[in-house]
Amino acid sequence: MEGKLRGVYSVSGLLMVLITLSLLSCGEKEKKQEEDDKESQVEEKLDLSSLDTIPPIAIPEGMVWIPGGVFMQGAVSSDRMAMPHESPAHEVAVNGFYMDAHEVTNAQFAEFVKQTGYITVAEREIEWEEMKKQLPEGTPKPHDSILQPGSLLFKKTKSSVPNLYDYSQWWKWGIGTNWKHPDGPESSLEGKENHPVVHIAYEDAIAYCNWAGRRLPTEAEWEYAARGGKEDAIFFWGNDLEQLSSNANTWEGEFPVENLKADGFEKRAPVMSYPQNGYGLYDMAGNVWEWTNDWYNTQYYGQLQAEQQVALNPQGASTPYNATNPYAREKVIKGGSFLCSASYCASYRISARMATSLDSSLEHLGFRTVLDPSMIKE
Repeated sequence: MEGKLRGVYSVSGLLMVLITLSLLSCGEKEKKQEEDDKESQVEEKLDLSSLDTIPPIAIPEGMVWIPGGVFMQGAVSSDRMAMPHESPAHEVAVNGFYMDAHEVTNAQFAEFVKQTGYITVAEREIEWEEMKKQLPEGTPKPHDSILQPGSLLFKKTKSSVPNLYDYSQWWKWGIGTNWKHPDGPESSLEGKENHPVVHIAYEDAIAYCNWAGRRLPTEAEWEYAARGGKEDAIFFWGNDLEQLSSNANTWEGEFPVENLKADGFEKRAPVMSYPQNGYGLYDMAGNVWEWTNDWYNTQYYGQLQAEQQVALNPQGASTPYNATNPYAREKVIKGGSFLCSASYCASYRISARMATSLDSSLEHLGFRTVLDPSMIKE
């Protein structure tokens, strides 16, 4: 009898195990089906299938087609130089678009000015009432001899700088400095026609875009384009930092004391001086920073991640926010410049980003434009 009972219990136990496994299997299948359905719903909602629809038109001169797709925006996990405002990484989808193969040059900007008579922010008289709105309350007005049209110029220091957070040590206000006089009032554009135009404020970049029938890229578009199809890469050429000098114009040596010029240039380089990325774009790292159309908001990446879905063609934060500079209205700039060094900002990385106020113009800040197929007039 005892043996029979053991047999019954054994059979019953086996049945219970099989039933349990069956239920677990069904549960896993249901869970997998729910995930597939959810993913399908997201894809249907975002219409990801049409992201890379190439328009049946000729590529505009000087531009390249950036195929649409999905990617992780923000710092990759292997990037040890990543800064807090580059995280958390979040999934983004962008439609295909055209992008300038290189930064807007002095020659291109000169043609715009010739046809329109446009005067850049750096060339205009300074309005103190407007300027002080972006400064802490109670900031004293500088002497009139200082409040003259101009822009910011970089200056080397004579000795090591222990505090790299104090950027006033290597920047100076250059009266008479602007896009036509990029290295000071006595400088000119002679021989620099193919250099990227600099000392460009956000308003100046927008004015050029309106004239050219273009627009500035969003931060997501810029970062996606810079990646050139490489997933999980820190730099547009891959992950090997040893290849920096052959791929980008940056600061190599002790910043801001000595630039060893391992990449061949002290300051700005002519556009297309270095290899293009996987999409055929030049200077997506180093040379000069580039404006995007997004407000700089340190909370924005976290907000996107919290939504737990793919962000389709994100336009950036609705409002600017920077706890370290609450008075400024800043836009995101991307790409780094000839001043980026490993010891300072290492912003030649794809995910690197910086905040710059709308009226800022500097000798390492320019832009490039993008174009939606829908913006092309028949």
